[in-house]
Amino acid sequence: MNLTKFPRRNYVQDATPIEALPAFSAALGGKVNIFIKRDDLLPGCAGGNKTRKLDFCIADAMQNGADTIITCGAVQSNHCRLTLSWAVKEGLDCHLVLEERVPGSYKKDGSGNNFLFKLLGVKSTTVVPGGSNMLGEMEKLAENLKKDGKKPYIIPGGASNAIGATGYVACAEEIMQQLFNKNLSIDHMVVPSGSAGTHAGIVVGMYGTNAGIPVSGINVSRKKDVQEEIVHKLVLETAKRIGMRETVPADQITCYDSYVGPGYSIPTDGMTEAVKLLAQTESILLDPVYSGKAMAGLIDLVRSGHFATGSNVLFLHTGGSPALYAYLDTFQ
Repeated sequence: MNLTKFPRRNYVQDATPIEALPAFSAALGGKVNIFIKRDDLLPGCAGGNKTRKLDFCIADAMQNGADTIITCGAVQSNHCRLTLSWAVKEGLDCHLVLEERVPGSYKKDGSGNNFLFKLLGVKSTTVVPGGSNMLGEMEKLAENLKKDGKKPYIIPGGASNAIGATGYVACAEEIMQQLFNKNLSIDHMVVPSGSAGTHAGIVVGMYGTNAGIPVSGINVSRKKDVQEEIVHKLVLETAKRIGMRETVPADQITCYDSYVGPGYSIPTDGMTEAVKLLAQTESILLDPVYSGKAMAGLIDLVRSGHFATGSNVLFLHTGGSPALYAYLDTFQ
């Protein structure tokens, strides 16, 4: 896989660490060795996984002459924070369309990422009801901006298209090189699965490198069958984009939907336990929407004996800790 043929902005200069979690593993009974890939430490305002995707997406935008970026997400979107932050670095305007998936969850003067949107100088924020046609809303905004002489470029939610997912194909290659350097064998990998770009990119990268490491996605919003279909569709698109000759079979995609709880971004007891346990054993912060629920899934899989005793399991930390400050009532 030669990813050098694709334009990127070089936001990712160095590999993020893979760390052992001995205290966390011991707290879960010590039968499974848990490791963590620290993509929460990626560059960008407060870090997070979207930087890998935006490295390619914003390069494509600039190659196409854009002077304005439009993207969308939920009201506490980490993706929107990072898109905005990289747009600021590049001298591009950035407009956000926020979906209020939980009625009443948007607060004009809210904390967390919502506060950071304003601090970073977002050009405009449009809030729409849950279930809105987000692409349609962004296209409508783009047409209005064009009338003002702007050259807008739309990045989909989570930067989860084949361009963005290429960033996680590169991440899979990075992981395999790190494991070789560390002389570390990983038996299983667990990733959050939401807009699907991260999950799809990792699957393509692992399959394309013949890693033989099963990848499990922990859903943050959708049912298992729906999510697996979305991930596989993006896997096929991404594999085609990077020129893989072999089709990635559907059995490479596994999702678990038991940890979503009442819905996207709505706290669960499992998420709360996961966030507190990792913080109090390893001093690492998860977020309440993605990595917290994904870690809750990993914890349950460990406790239920899903992984063989002695297994080495790698968790992909996608970042998002600024959102914690909008969930104070959940943790206090």
